[in-house]
Amino acid sequence: MFDKAKIELITLRDWVRFAVSRFQEAGLFFGHGSSEAWDEAAYLCLSTLHLPLDRLDPFLDARLLPFEREKLAQVLERRIRERIPAAYLTHEAWLHGYRFYVDERVIVPRSFLAPMALEQFQPWMEMPDEVTRALDLCTGSGCLAILLAEAFPEAEVDAVDLSPDALAVAARNVADYALESRVHLFEGDLYAPLGDATYDLILSNPPYVNAEGVAALPAEYRHEPALALGSGVDGLDATRIILAQAARHLKPGGLLAVEIGHNRAAVEAAWPEIDFTWPDAPGGSDTVFLLTREQLPQ
Repeated sequence: MFDKAKIELITLRDWVRFAVSRFQEAGLFFGHGSSEAWDEAAYLCLSTLHLPLDRLDPFLDARLLPFEREKLAQVLERRIRERIPAAYLTHEAWLHGYRFYVDERVIVPRSFLAPMALEQFQPWMEMPDEVTRALDLCTGSGCLAILLAEAFPEAEVDAVDLSPDALAVAARNVADYALESRVHLFEGDLYAPLGDATYDLILSNPPYVNAEGVAALPAEYRHEPALALGSGVDGLDATRIILAQAARHLKPGGLLAVEIGHNRAAVEAAWPEIDFTWPDAPGGSDTVFLLTREQLPQ
């Protein structure tokens, strides 16, 4: 099929159409930056040909050289046959206008916390201009730590991950944004490498998929590090540690923000004594909870 495509398909329009057809025929899953076959087909074609990602129309009828058709065939075939997320094929992911390097050492950035961080967690964060120290637990690619540094220009940001491979990717992204002097990477299990450090703001997008959910994940997600996805039978193992120790690491009036997927019911059942705040995040009002230091178990 792809050998014939390299001969018969001449224009970019031909290749985008072909990709959409093959993606839908293969029943691919889209959840790593694209939501449908058309968006992903256009993105992969533009990225592979080094064309602007926001300008498809001017190039649709451009005729492609043989080596360009060869490159497109290779990328599209890998996406279909190996079910590799597009972000791993292009080594980039976009989060609210920010570009990050990614590979299979980290999950593809897609956090509901990102827009809240860029908006300085308003209206829940009192006096955001006075935030001088922030913490990102389970930083992965470092994307949220970088967004924190962008949103709070006076703050030092600590970022922790258990995986040295993930931290190598994070270090590359931190360097890309020239934030080495303000974003500090730590290897370890959650708060373990931080000593008695305290923060104005702690956020985390920890592993939160329950055991049943992990077993049902589409093939695309199985390319991501298992360590960054599943968190015990109910998906809350990491969240339990984050909650139990957060008060010790927050300054008075400090804020904790944690993403937990769609696990609101499980969280409220596990901690019925805590009055969680559930803001309207992009994924709904059951994906992120907020707590002040004073609301946390002491």
